[in-house]
Amino acid sequence: MISQKFAKIAFAFFMSLFMSFVMSFVITYLNLGFVENFISIWINAFGKAFIVAFPIIIVVAPIVNKLVGKLVLKTKDKK
Repeated sequence: MISQKFAKIAFAFFMSLFMSFVMSFVITYLNLGFVENFISIWINAFGKAFIVAFPIIIVVAPIVNKLVGKLVLKTKDKK
């Protein structure tokens, strides 16, 4: 298992992995359709997208968390 101190990095890794996997598929399909070498083109795009997405999520996730924290209404616990 992964130590709690690496949770944010693990989150960024898996979030960027899944998002770049799906998004590269969708964008490749929308741009080209299912061409003969679709899989190789898509996997190439996925690799490049993941390399960009991982550091972006490392930087952007804390900013988004702060923004959401400011936008979400604070409620008192009812017990």
